[in-house]
Parts: sequence; C-alpha cells; structure tokens
Amino acid sequence: MLGSDGGDTTVVCIACGESVPRSAAREYDKTGDRWERHDKEFEHVCKDCFRELSHQPRSGLESLLVDIEDDGLSETEFLSRYLDRVDDEAVEEPDS
Repeated sequence: MLGSDGGDTTVVCIACGESVPRSAAREYDKTGDRWERHDKEFEHVCKDCFRELSHQPRSGLESLLVDIEDDGLSETEFLSRYLDRVDDEAVEEPDS
C-alpha cells in the first residue's frame, strides 16, 4: 500500500496524547496537503479523535495561528489576538 511503513509503528495522537498503532491513526499535515510527501514528517490523529474533528476547509488557518503566536504568550492573550484577527478578517455574507 502506498505510504505504508510496513511495520508495527506506534504513533502519538496529537489530539488526545494516546499512543496507538500507526494503522489505527490518520496522518495530519498542517499545510493541508498530505498528498505532497516530499521532505515531510507527519503528525498523527487516532481514528476516534479524527472522527470528532471538523472537516471543514481551513484555508489560511495555520498561517493565521503562526502570525499571532508568540513565545510566552498566555492562552488568554493568544485567544484574544485570534478573536481580534478573525473579527477583522470576517467577510459579510451576501443578502439572500
């Protein structure tokens, strides 16, 4: 199978922290292009957590998070910056 490591590798789910067999996980690529595999290391999400994830488009989300990220930033300040940026970038819905 393409992409299979052929072994009994264990990976850690980035959502719940559990160690699971690679066969019981899905690859997560924060660039959103898991098909482009050259020089990439993937993180993994267990199948249970994967089912709970939103599978809506997330274009621009990673770059937004990187832009507002700062060493030593508190969770409250990070969330405040995130909400400010999302509000600034909100697009008004057209009238129906």
